[in-house]
Parts: sequence; structure tokens; C-alpha cells
Amino acid sequence: MRINDHPTDKIAYQMLGSGVEVTYGELNAGSNQAAHLFRDRGILAGDGIAIWLPNHEEFLKITWAAQRGGLYYTPISTFFQTDEVTYILDNSDARLLVTNPELLARLPESFLASTELDILLVDGSNAGGEAPGYPNWIDERARYPSTAIADEYEGAEMIYSSGTTGRPKGVRFPLQFNEIGTVSDLFKTRIQMHNLNSEVRYLSTAPMYHSAPLRYNMMVTRLGGTAYILEKFDAEAALSAIHQHQITHSQWVPTMFVRLLKLPREIRDQYDLSSLRYAIHAAAPCPVDIKQQMIDWFGPVIYEYYSGTEANGSTAITTEEWLSHRGSVGRAIHGELHILNDNGVEVPPLESGSVYFARGSDFSYYKDDKKTAAAKNAAGWSTLGDIGYVDAEGYLYLQDRKSFMIISGGVNIYPQEVENLLVNHPKVADVAVFGVPNEEFGEEVKAVVELLPGELSSEQLALELIDYCREKLSHVKCPRSIDFSLALPRHPTGKLYKKPLRDQYWA
Repeated sequence: MRINDHPTDKIAYQMLGSGVEVTYGELNAGSNQAAHLFRDRGILAGDGIAIWLPNHEEFLKITWAAQRGGLYYTPISTFFQTDEVTYILDNSDARLLVTNPELLARLPESFLASTELDILLVDGSNAGGEAPGYPNWIDERARYPSTAIADEYEGAEMIYSSGTTGRPKGVRFPLQFNEIGTVSDLFKTRIQMHNLNSEVRYLSTAPMYHSAPLRYNMMVTRLGGTAYILEKFDAEAALSAIHQHQITHSQWVPTMFVRLLKLPREIRDQYDLSSLRYAIHAAAPCPVDIKQQMIDWFGPVIYEYYSGTEANGSTAITTEEWLSHRGSVGRAIHGELHILNDNGVEVPPLESGSVYFARGSDFSYYKDDKKTAAAKNAAGWSTLGDIGYVDAEGYLYLQDRKSFMIISGGVNIYPQEVENLLVNHPKVADVAVFGVPNEEFGEEVKAVVELLPGELSSEQLALELIDYCREKLSHVKCPRSIDFSLALPRHPTGKLYKKPLRDQYWA
């Protein structure tokens, strides 16, 4: 299972916006060159790099170079703001960053002056004067041989998942320094579950700095299939790609289903989707009615799974299973599923509790033993903080997140991070942040603010608070609306009773 095992003239992936095609010969050569570049810069097996790019033709060359070089590679969301990016670059111990001039310009001069990071730019050259002093990634890697480095090992992605206290958490798996071609049991399970092979024509709809699209693109190219990658999601463009390229496998989040369903019928009917065998979705709970409409349209090709960046466990469900277990996210396919009450005792079927997995993949949050320990119980079982129940057949039904985490368009948003920011505004005494219904995104961020005495609520102040948030955080994390309250419901111990506030908007 190596990219150099495949026909050199076969298309490994195509960027659908630009039309750029990359063959397996080019992917193998480019990633070999980059692996030599890393070694020449002293980046050895077990070290790390960072990638801060939108979907780009070089993305998989970079990740494959790190994968075959035994490195940790950390993709960073282009929606992250300066403080988030600099924190990840520092916390991850990345030795090298590949980015572009537009994103680099968002980093403060003080950081660039003090960092020891090697920085290479895609789509930027010194000749253009956009970012003087930083070499061009493509020019630099072209100086190296296209043969394999002498010390190839399997590396691993290290993706940051936001923490309940606001700081992103680096999910790190122990490297085994296995020979190239070695894959995990979970990898083999997904191959079998979704019938993946060298004939796959995979539509990648989401940014590759997220875990699922990155892992699936790496899996498809490892197996010798062809990936068709949208630089940016567009509902009609996705349908057109399925039609034009006879897509067999695709991956989605529920927000994308909503956008597909909102296309006019005459547009939807233009495209032949009969080649599609697997429409795989995850990342957020899918509304039952939305999923039913997708099944009615696409047919029995909708496959769902529940997992996290941590890969501590996973469930999966087919269309046929879902139709008889509506709302379920399936049965365990990786790890053993357990539902525990607040005392850590396993509960019977149909009783709600915290969702735990045993015997899944081991992981840790990098440099954060406290958060790692908090995710595991005394038996070593781990949880992502979800609440749910199983039926008598072992099908899991998710209900909520203990921390009131918001999932908007497949993106996880932790309210505490927003609360900690807004409470620092000079007019704010207290704040509660939670998710409220949004027809397209599933949830959107709502803030309820208690003002300091003498301050008056207004629409202008609400906009001021939203702008204040957007200056510091990714816009997707910030409230789309703000209401005001005379007094938030807090216990004398300081505990905020957020559920009664939230329930008013979900009633």
C-alpha cells in the first residue's frame, strides 16, 4: 500500500477548480523530493511540520512527503485567527511551515522575527516581492532527487481539535516507525466497509486541513484510486463532478446535504448520479428529515459514521440499517461501545449516559496530560464528551455534548472560548454562549449577555460585541446574534445554568 506501487501515468488526483491533474508518477516524485528537503533541513523521523494552506495541488505532495518521512504533519485551518495559529505552531513543535503569502501576512512581525521555523511559500516568489526572504516551496523541493530517502518510515497526521477551555488540542498518536506500506486495523476496516480499491473515483468536498477529508484522500491515493478535489464546496459543482467524472465515492457533512437539497429541482435533475455507490457523511448529527430526503434522492448509498479526530472508537451505519433505526449513527466498528452514567457505571440499553470506547486507538493530547487524563476513565476507556444511548441491538443514538459544544456546518465550536473573550469587553458583566437552531448549518452560535450597571442594550452594541469577537477568533466561532439579559442564572458557587437559556431557543 504505497503510492509508488501504482502506474505512474494514472491520475492520482485532480483539482476541480483549476483543472490541474497530478499523476502517481508526479505525486511520488514530488513527495520524494520534499522528503529529501525535510531531511536536508534536519527534520528527522519523529519531528513535525505544519501546513497552513487551502486545498491546493501541492497539499498531498507535502503530506505524503511527511508520511513517508516518518514525520508528524499538522494541517492548520485557514479560518483560524492569528492567536490560534501561533499557538498551534508553538505547541506542535513544528520545525517547518508551508503556507502562502496571503496567510503569512496574517502572522505578526514579532512572531516572524522570533520564530525558528523554516518557512516556505506556495504560490509566492521573491521575484514578486510579496514575501521577501522566504523561499518558494516548489523551487526548493525541485532541487532534490525524486528517488526515495534512505530512511523511510510511516508518519502520522497530528490534527488540532479545539478544547472545552478554548485552547486547541493536538491529537497525537504514538509513532511506531513502521516500514512504508504498514497500515492500521482501522484503515483496513474502512477499506472493507466502503469497498475501497484502485478503481475508486472519490469526490473530496471539504478542506483537507480537517481530519476526515485528509485521511480519506491519503487512503484513496495509497490504494491507487483517483481523488477529485473541490478547492471550495459548491453544491452544483459537486453534482457536476459526480456526473462528469463518474464518481463512485464521496464524503459530506450534513450542511452540504442541506445546500444540495435547496438547489432548484431543474438544476438537480440535470446531473446523472447513477455512478455513486457511497455517499459517506459524518462530522455532525444529521437531521432525520434531511437524511431521509437524501436517501430518497441519492438512493440507498448513504453511509454514516461517528468518530473523532482522536479515532478512539467509531460506529457506522448503512442506509438499510438507518431506515430501521432512524436517527442512529450505527454500531461499533472500531473499539467497544459503552454508555456510562455520571458515576462511571455502565447503564442498560435506552438509558442515556456518556459515550465511551474501549480497545480503540490510543491517543494523547500533546503536552496536555490533564486533558488526556480527563478523556479517559480508570479502565482506560475514552470519551469525546458525547451523551447518548444504545438500543437493544447496540445501535448508538447521540443526544448532546456534555460541554454544550456547538456543531455548525460540521465545525466543532466550544462556547467557553467565546465566553472567555466576550467577558473581557469593557461593557460586559457576564455571558453565556450556546448553539441555537439553524436550518442550513444545524446550529449557529448565540450569546446572551449581562451588561455592567449603567450600560444600555441596543442593536448597535450587539454588533459591536460580534465585531469584537471576530477580531480575535475564527468568524465561524463567533455569535451570529446576541440577546441581552438583566441577570444570567448563576449558582452562588459560580456554575452557570446554561441549559434553561438554551432550551428557550430549541423549544
